[in-house]
Amino acid sequence: MALKSLPLHEYLSPGHRLCAGCGEGVTIRQILKAFDEPPIICNATSCLEVSTTPFPYTAWRTPWIHPAFECTGAVAAGIEAAQKALIRKGRKKKWNVVLGLAGDGGTYDIGLQALSGALERGHKFIYVCYTNDAYMNTGIQRSGATPKAAWTTTSPAGRVIPGKTEWQKDLMKIVVAHDIPYAATVSASYPMDLQRKMRKTIQADGPAFILALSPCPRGWRTPPHLTIELGRLAVQTCMFPLYEVENGQYRVTMKPKRKLPVEYYLRPQGRFRHLFTPKTRQDIISEIQAHVDKKWEELQRLEQLT
Repeated sequence: MALKSLPLHEYLSPGHRLCAGCGEGVTIRQILKAFDEPPIICNATSCLEVSTTPFPYTAWRTPWIHPAFECTGAVAAGIEAAQKALIRKGRKKKWNVVLGLAGDGGTYDIGLQALSGALERGHKFIYVCYTNDAYMNTGIQRSGATPKAAWTTTSPAGRVIPGKTEWQKDLMKIVVAHDIPYAATVSASYPMDLQRKMRKTIQADGPAFILALSPCPRGWRTPPHLTIELGRLAVQTCMFPLYEVENGQYRVTMKPKRKLPVEYYLRPQGRFRHLFTPKTRQDIISEIQAHVDKKWEELQRLEQLT
């Protein structure tokens, strides 16, 4: 697959109100390129939702519904079940792909039970979690996706507590434990990898899940032009490895030629500034490095075992 082979249509139109350099806008635009026809989109409350649908305007060129913050999985499952019933009764002829879109707050935390229920019941739909590592829409509060030591307004960095004290929740492990046909991580910094994986979700016979890293200049305290570079650094440091789990088979899809130290990813971000000024907190950086190394080795073992 080549970049020039991507369709020219835009299901997310320009003119929305997402921030300059917003990783969500770039990511969702790329994701929608995988669809030959408009999917039915369920988009929970989030930066993406509020910035693309300020009444009476909309940036969506697809069927679109706004479920409550915690309900993306349930509403997407309901639409899928309704389509099955309508087709069975002869009132609908064509199947439309159902695409759930939610941020990390609406997936890792408040929406986890709705997602888990939909996956366990086996509804045929695609769920995309675009994670920017915090509740950015409501003021940059920490979420289950927030990395350890990151500054947020509810995990402030000071003399006593150096940012968030807990490790990031491993959402992929939770999702894969439901034995769904397909789950994968993606980054807009690797567009062709993203396209291949999205096409697999469309073909999956059952629920499919995508975890997309979406850098946030506002919450990460970074300049807008660094968004794509930070996505690459997340992969090259293995802070956010790119892999897929297809029918239980793990496969790492982007292996760094040279695995970079986590400092390359942490240092450019203002949310980790306290680890480097006024003096470098090498103890915390080393702890993060050891944790990332452990998770990377574990992922490679899973790839070999399956």
